Amino acid sequence: MKNVTDSFVSLGHWPSAGSFGFNTDIFATNPINLSVVLGVLIFFGKGVLSDLLDNRKQKILNTIRNSEELRRGAVEQLEKAQARLRKVEMEADQFRVNGYSEIEREKLNLINSTYKILEQLENYKNETILFEQERAINQVRQRVFQQALQVALGTLNSCLNNELHLRTISANIAMFGVMKELTD
Repeated sequence: MKNVTDSFVSLGHWPSAGSFGFNTDIFATNPINLSVVLGVLIFFGKGVLSDLLDNRKQKILNTIRNSEELRRGAVEQLEKAQARLRKVEMEADQFRVNGYSEIEREKLNLINSTYKILEQLENYKNETILFEQERAINQVRQRVFQQALQVALGTLNSCLNNELHLRTISANIAMFGVMKELTD
């Protein structure tokens, strides 16, 4: 390992290599560390995320099935209402002379109420689907964030030793002192 480090360090002294060298500054290499952490998160988080999405998909499909059953019930109610409408129409023919306008109003009210019920059920189904999708997306986001945070903290804790931790704190305190002097 020392030979590899020495070869990187010695690259900076070659005239054809330009300004290439081995960077030992931990703050300058944070993008590399973050890309490694993100790569690990993506690699290990895929399965968990896939399982979460599959579970949410099943819940959404169950909700859709329930909504479809509700729709079927509404269609049955519509068919019953249509049968009742046919019956009302037959009665209307018998009582046309006595109460044609009253029967017509009842027919329109029946049709309107049936269509309103169907519309309400369709709206309920659509709202339920959208709500479940949003809830699934929010839960997945929250779990991915928690897992990313746990992995990042684990990586950070495993990389920091007491000496490095104290040096980092000292450097930050010095930066705050310089910032305070600049603002004063």
